[in-house]
Amino acid sequence: MPESLRIVLEFLVYGFVLLLAALSLLILVFYIQDRLQTKHAVRHNFPVIGRLRYLFESFGEFFRQYFIALDREEMPFNRAQRSWVYRAAKNLDNTAAFGSTVDLRLPGTIYFTNSLYPLLDAETSVAPITIGPLAAKPYTTASFFHISAMSYGAISVPAIQALANGARQANIWLNTGEGGLTEYHLAANCDLVFQIGTAKFGVRDSQGQLSEKRLRKVASHASVKMIEIKLSQGAKPGKGGILPSEKVTEEIAAIRGIEVGQSAISPNRFSEISSSDELLDFIERVRTISGRPTGIKVCIGNYQEIEQLFTAILNRGESCAPDFITIDSGDGGTGAAPLSLIDNMGAPIEESLPLVVDLLNRFKLRDRIKVIASGKLLNPVDIAWALSAGADFVNSARGFMFSLGCIQAMRCNKNTCPTGITTHDKRLQTGLDPIDKASRVSHYALNMHKEVNIIARSCGVSDPRLLKREHMRFITDNGMAVNYTELYPG
Repeated sequence: MPESLRIVLEFLVYGFVLLLAALSLLILVFYIQDRLQTKHAVRHNFPVIGRLRYLFESFGEFFRQYFIALDREEMPFNRAQRSWVYRAAKNLDNTAAFGSTVDLRLPGTIYFTNSLYPLLDAETSVAPITIGPLAAKPYTTASFFHISAMSYGAISVPAIQALANGARQANIWLNTGEGGLTEYHLAANCDLVFQIGTAKFGVRDSQGQLSEKRLRKVASHASVKMIEIKLSQGAKPGKGGILPSEKVTEEIAAIRGIEVGQSAISPNRFSEISSSDELLDFIERVRTISGRPTGIKVCIGNYQEIEQLFTAILNRGESCAPDFITIDSGDGGTGAAPLSLIDNMGAPIEESLPLVVDLLNRFKLRDRIKVIASGKLLNPVDIAWALSAGADFVNSARGFMFSLGCIQAMRCNKNTCPTGITTHDKRLQTGLDPIDKASRVSHYALNMHKEVNIIARSCGVSDPRLLKREHMRFITDNGMAVNYTELYPG
């Protein structure tokens, strides 16, 4: 045997022996630790092997996503929903073969009623809508699908850059979220909706109250088209926003006006607002200072309070009304929230949207107040349903996160997002190319408009906003379908 080969073999043998000895020592250390500790019964009773339980539990959601869950059964979004977004964002063919995988007999399923005389492509168009005609600077747009609130801080710099540039390319708006207005939003020159949360980040004074000077500065940017006052969001209604301390960098702290390294926890409500009249006062104050159409975002819970708000508007006059209402769903998304609120608080959009639209009609405020639907709406049928139920616009956050490459790792609150979207770890952010992802954001929005228009033409209407509840049927508990107007007459 050649001397060089013998030396290599001896080196490999010694290396293997050392590795085996190190592993044995590690196992022994784990064994002693597990037997001595008393906090975890499984580890105490089954030393070393018991640790695998926690490993499998940690990785279980990933294994289920790729190997166990069927295409349409995973939560919060299944593989079929995500796949449509991925393909739309990459501008790939989104046709399918061999038939639908949707069970049209399943209670709760909605399908649209096609016309005997569908319209030709040339016979369709989307009319623009003006929001806030009484504001100093009303806002007009024809697009019906837009980017929902995602704050800088909750998401990363390259994610903001990609969303902002994609919004400009697709001619849609981007909601800043409650984290404040940044240079990354402004650099793209896209249409922006500036959100004011209960902590008033970006427009707060040293006491945490609304700073008129800072609000005027925000409104001085031509890109800022509207102001949204966030009363609540679907994932955590009744609780303010949460940005974990590990995501509060020096830059984010400066933008928000808070301390570095401390969790940014917004109050449960605005200190200025505890009644319908105070809400209308605050809306008018913001609208007067900014000159922009001003509305509210809310997850619906108590419908009587909505009726009280509409009654107060009629008593004071329609000019005091919010220019729009963004209705979020009780199963909406977030980067961080108590599980009890995520799972069991707030009405789902399927209930709240049609009921609020009906209340607006009953109070004769539907023309004055525009309606934006939000919450788990990311496929064409979702958007077509929302427009049919009475929405003027639809916002999506997680749909656009998928367009950026989100894999539903559900690590948004850990600063360890593997795709670089919700982390400030520079190493992880390098995988998110804002130029490439901006085109995917744009493709997703444009393909969404394209496919919703296909649904509208199939129903025989020339504009997706002309879709009505009578264009839908709903599968009841006995497996039979009824017209959607039987559930919500309007």
